[in-house]
Amino acid sequence: MLNMKSIALFFLLASTAISNRLGEPNDEKRRLGASTVDLGTAGDYAILTKTGVTTTGVTSIIGNVGTSPIAGTAITGFGLIMDSTNLYSTSPVVVGDGKIYAASYTSPTPSKMTTAISDMETAFTDAAGRVDPDYTELGAGNIEGKTLEPGLYKWGSNVHFTSSLTFDGNSTDIWILQIAKKLQVGYGAQVVLSDGAIWKNIYWQMSEAAIFG
Repeated sequence: MLNMKSIALFFLLASTAISNRLGEPNDEKRRLGASTVDLGTAGDYAILTKTGVTTTGVTSIIGNVGTSPIAGTAITGFGLIMDSTNLYSTSPVVVGDGKIYAASYTSPTPSKMTTAISDMETAFTDAAGRVDPDYTELGAGNIEGKTLEPGLYKWGSNVHFTSSLTFDGNSTDIWILQIAKKLQVGYGAQVVLSDGAIWKNIYWQMSEAAIFG
């Protein structure tokens, strides 16, 4: 299980397929869909949090992980291995070239993390402030097996899916998901990108925790 508290924005990526559709958007709807959210340097992280991240069991993360202003001790279950420079640490859980950064590491890492958190908060405010959602309270928060067309989605509740969720759209389409409470994703669940949809155009904005597994 991966439990992330107070994460503003993050991305999910999986294989390509098609499942149950909400309905075909016309060209005008695609053109007028949600616009991008500028992540600034926060976009350099797969996970970026102010209050820590915990993992138990099997977890694999591709990309950087960062936390600030809380110290690196708030990143638990990762088996952190500090680099000799003390600028970053690594972990068997973070694969590829991903590194782990924290406010408690050696300068200039604290300054770098402060900037990233500020950019995250700006992006969070932007995403949370989008109005006139295309879909409101879809599935009463249960989005298991659904296919989401481009647009702005809004929930005042928790949101969850257990095994699959599909985003269907082209490479320029945008999705913004405003979630007032928690996001919970089942163990082994897949997020599927269909018809050219790309991960960097999917923005999840939660006001509480994100729990995977």
